[in-house]
Amino acid sequence: MHTIVIFFSRIFMKIDPSGSGWRIMVAVDLAFDIHNSALKCIEMAQLALQAILLRRGGLPQFLPLYDFLVVGCLFTAMTLSLVAAEASATVIIDSSHPSAPLADDYAGLSYETERELPDAEGKYYFRPDNAPLTKMFQTLGLKNLRIGGNMVDSSKVAVPTQADIDQLFGFAKAAGLRVIYSFRLKNGDAATSAAQAKYIADHYADNLACFCIGNEPDLYVHSYSGYLKIWQPIYDAINQVVPNAKFCGPSLTSNARSWAQDFARDYASSGKILYVTQHEYPGGPGGKIKDPAYGRDQLLLPAWYQTCQRYCDKFVPPLQAASVPYRFDEANNFYNGGAVDVSDTFASALWGLDYLYWWAEHGSQGINFHTGDEVAAGPVLRPCRYASFTSAPDGYFAHPLAYGIKLFTLGSHGRLVSATVTAETSAADLNLAAYAVLGTDQSLYVTLINKEHDATARDASVTIQTGSASYTSAQTMVLASPQGDDAAKEGVTLGGETIHNDGSWQGKWTDLPVKPGSPVQIKVPACSALLIHLIAR
Repeated sequence: MHTIVIFFSRIFMKIDPSGSGWRIMVAVDLAFDIHNSALKCIEMAQLALQAILLRRGGLPQFLPLYDFLVVGCLFTAMTLSLVAAEASATVIIDSSHPSAPLADDYAGLSYETERELPDAEGKYYFRPDNAPLTKMFQTLGLKNLRIGGNMVDSSKVAVPTQADIDQLFGFAKAAGLRVIYSFRLKNGDAATSAAQAKYIADHYADNLACFCIGNEPDLYVHSYSGYLKIWQPIYDAINQVVPNAKFCGPSLTSNARSWAQDFARDYASSGKILYVTQHEYPGGPGGKIKDPAYGRDQLLLPAWYQTCQRYCDKFVPPLQAASVPYRFDEANNFYNGGAVDVSDTFASALWGLDYLYWWAEHGSQGINFHTGDEVAAGPVLRPCRYASFTSAPDGYFAHPLAYGIKLFTLGSHGRLVSATVTAETSAADLNLAAYAVLGTDQSLYVTLINKEHDATARDASVTIQTGSASYTSAQTMVLASPQGDDAAKEGVTLGGETIHNDGSWQGKWTDLPVKPGSPVQIKVPACSALLIHLIAR
């Protein structure tokens, strides 16, 4: 921003050392301070100034005319910035047809099996006395933990022992988690998997969600029938020793979703399938993103809805027709560990929040964001750019995505209801998403996500209409980055506070004045999200 200010300073002081240049500079700086979106307008003024100088061959012959033209340009820039800085929209809430309740363990994380094993010093990541990790899971509201990933099928990774299982489920009990536990499929041993399954069922049934066999088998098996040939013996062996066992699967890449539909057809009637599981990374490979700004655009621009909708249209209807629930037991924005300076930025927080709600609206029973200090990219481990949090000397550092997850879990206890956004005609392209959840106590949680994020970004002045429902009080919780920067990696706040490395968070709700029976008025700054809790008494 100040680069252009400096540019103006140098030009004005050269042609007008008497001081009127400084006066105009104050106007320029003021224009910037009005709103970040003034940047484009100031660039227009800069181009106008350059044109004047070129036409006059340098120093203007008539200073008053020059002053008039330049100040006119700056005044226009300031006026346009005021117009572009804010856009109005209405969100209409219809609570008459609520969805089924959102799953209590909807938000979860996914880790590589290698994380279940002790490190070189014999220390476990997942262990019941890992207080910072336990606190981080609890603070974020996470209730589901999937263990699997590429490493479950890697011959380079040892099959977990009973001691490893004890540490994992001891942690799950301490953190209040349900575990999706994966067994090896590629060159797997049915007897070993069955023995592990029985041990888990006998000792940790309360913290077990279901079993899964293998990870992305479509990468090494080339037909559904070939998959069943190696999957069925392990499945049968587990059922023999754990008759009430529940399973999920087949946990495929997005390219093999037809297998998931075949799996649902063949096993839905068994009563053994908790949900069909699938993997999704809508951005594709992280390595293809060479321009971080472009990558962040992919996360925030509405086009990603179209990608998910195309996927949904092919994957979901056959499952719904068979009344089989589904879950993404592994997902994130870009695969192979994410995209540098994209997956680890504030853009991922807004994207993740939006992504969780979007799939909830389309029937998903949950999403486990893949994470870890390192994750498998094919047969090798790479630094995890899309991590929710990573190890730090004094605990775990919460990345921006963690804040998006936290805001979701604050506002998603209940049933989804319709929230329709209508922007004013002059702001029809406003990049604003809205979701609403009706709580069991009839309070209403409205999440507004303003994904405007470039130099022309606009704040959103939102009117919320709740129909016949009347609310006597309200509170808000704001998710923000420093200066509304979508590229920020640190300094993100929720409720005015960061999440500390020990997993603690002291964010606070802010009271919002409301008048019972009247629409709610709220401003959502550009590149931020806002949760509004409307309370009925």
